[in-house]
Amino acid sequence: MQSIDPFLSVSITVSYSGKAPVLRDLFLQMRRGEILGLVGGSGSGKSTLALALMKLLDRRCTVRGHVYFNGRDLLAMKAAELRKIRGRELALVLQSPAAALNPMLRIGSQLREAWRAHETTLDGTTAISEALQSVSLFAEHSFLRRYPVQISTGQGQRVLIAMALLHRPALIIADEPTSALDAITQMEVLQLLKHCNRSFGAGVLLISHDLAALESVCDRVAVLHDGRIVECAPLLDIMHNPSHSYTQRLIQSAWRVRQAEVALNS
Repeated sequence: MQSIDPFLSVSITVSYSGKAPVLRDLFLQMRRGEILGLVGGSGSGKSTLALALMKLLDRRCTVRGHVYFNGRDLLAMKAAELRKIRGRELALVLQSPAAALNPMLRIGSQLREAWRAHETTLDGTTAISEALQSVSLFAEHSFLRRYPVQISTGQGQRVLIAMALLHRPALIIADEPTSALDAITQMEVLQLLKHCNRSFGAGVLLISHDLAALESVCDRVAVLHDGRIVECAPLLDIMHNPSHSYTQRLIQSAWRVRQAEVALNS
C-alpha cells in the first residue's frame, strides 16, 4: 500500500504575496498493483503532486506532511537514500519526451545510463531489449543510435515508458503521458501502461486532464480540484454516480467533446 498522508500540503513562494497554496491537505491511497487515475483541470495541482511524490519540487516550494511508500516516508529520506529508490522502485514518466530526453545523447546511451544508475555489475543489454519490446519498440542498432529529434513524439513517449520499466518498479507515476499525442497513439500508450500493470504487477498513478481517456484503463479515479481531492471512487461509480459538482462538470464536458467528435466524423 502506498499512501499520501492526510496533511500533505504544498505551497509555493510568490515574491509579491508570500506563499500561495497549491495542494491542500491531500489524502490518497493506492492499492498494490492497481491503476489509479488522477484527473483535474489545468492548474489543479496534478503535476505538482507527481513531483512532490518523487521529492523533485524546487526550493520555492514548501511541502508539509508525509508520503509513505512500502512503509517508508519518502519526504523524510535524504537525497542519497532517494536516489536508490527513484528509477528502481518508483518511476516517473513525464508528459513531454522533448523535455525529458537529453537532445545531445543517443537513445541507446540514455537507456544504458538509466540502467547503470542502479546496476553496476550486470550488463543491461537484455533488460533494455526486453523493455523496448514491451512497448513495441525494437532494440535495433539503428534505432538505439538515433537522437531524440530523429524519432516521433509517440516513439519518444514509448522510450520514456521503457526507461521506467528497466528495473521493474513497484509504482509508475505517469504525468499526462498522452497530452502531446494524436488520438490513436494516445490509446496505444494507455494500453501499454495497462499491459505493464498486468504483466509486471506495477502500480500506475495515471495523471490526466481528460476523464474520458481514463475509462478504458483505470480501476479507480481520484478527482483533484483547486488543490484538493474532492472525490475518489471506482471508475464506474465516478462515471455513473458522481457525488461532487466538479466531477459532474468534467463528465458533461467529456460527453460534449465526444458528441462534437461524432458530428465532425459523420
